[in-house]
Amino acid sequence: MENKKKSTIKDIAAVLGLTPSAVSKALNDHPRISDKTKKAVKEAAIQLDYQPNYLSSALRKGKSNLVGVIIPRVNSHFFSSVVENIEKVLNLNGYNIIMTQSNELYAKECQEIDTLLKIQVDGIIASMANETTDLEYYQKIKSKGTELVLFDRGEEELNVDYVGIDDYKSSHLVVDHLVSQGCKRIAHIAGFNHIRIYKERIRGYKDALEKWNLALKYNWIIESNLRIEDGRRIMQQLLDAPEWPDAVYVAGDIAALGALQVLLENNIKVPEEIALIGFSDEPFTSLTQPSISTINQHSDQIGKLAAEAFLERINNPKKKTVNRIILQPELIIRQSSSKLLK
Repeated sequence: MENKKKSTIKDIAAVLGLTPSAVSKALNDHPRISDKTKKAVKEAAIQLDYQPNYLSSALRKGKSNLVGVIIPRVNSHFFSSVVENIEKVLNLNGYNIIMTQSNELYAKECQEIDTLLKIQVDGIIASMANETTDLEYYQKIKSKGTELVLFDRGEEELNVDYVGIDDYKSSHLVVDHLVSQGCKRIAHIAGFNHIRIYKERIRGYKDALEKWNLALKYNWIIESNLRIEDGRRIMQQLLDAPEWPDAVYVAGDIAALGALQVLLENNIKVPEEIALIGFSDEPFTSLTQPSISTINQHSDQIGKLAAEAFLERINNPKKKTVNRIILQPELIIRQSSSKLLK
């Protein structure tokens, strides 16, 4: 099938007997163009299926009204909720978003940053991939003068606006609750320590154990990608050891689901024998049996605040101070950790 040639401003001009400049002004609602001409131009544009070249427009105006949003994965309610709320706020202010996902891969994240910079987005709002340790491409965004806002996963050394929760405090909430339920041997299925949020969760876990005079077993801190298969593998690893934990704190709900599957497959009573707590309040956590206790990260607020941080930068380009917005986490207690409430 032959590809249909794209219509251009010159095609509209030829049909109407106008100059390309006049057509361009009519499409952009220029005050010196009559309403009659504007109407004719817009009708011709529809008939010819004309699609404006936003990249050319961005080059001319120095503004694209596009914002790139980079997330690690789309199969997460947390990230999809953040994106939904970013889009709501930006749409109300005349911006559209281009969303990409890194799939937790550093190389793919770098490609996405290059692509977004080439199409001259006005800003990038991002959460880093698990693999990312080199911040060169994020520094590249800054060096190009493109606004950058980070959420959830972000590194302080980049010195840009950031929105997230208090990950250190989250771990204290988890351990405090487990101790209140009589747990004394608490393992942690963690994210990778090179990522600041997971480093903070590990630090909070360690300090909370020390606060309650509980033993810290380094072989019970196991880092991973926090996929469902990671939760399954690590939970089985813990069960294969001579000593079992009586509680497992997982730094992500998807991995917590994998851990729960293994516990149930091994006929282990949850929470009576081993309690379980996840992180993110994914919708499925309230539907499993038993339901999974978890940390609410306030994804809706994070998305809204990240978008507002970008808009503030655009509206106040001379602003020097960096905003670090840290929300307070909420522990949602469900059946998987409620030993004393059964």
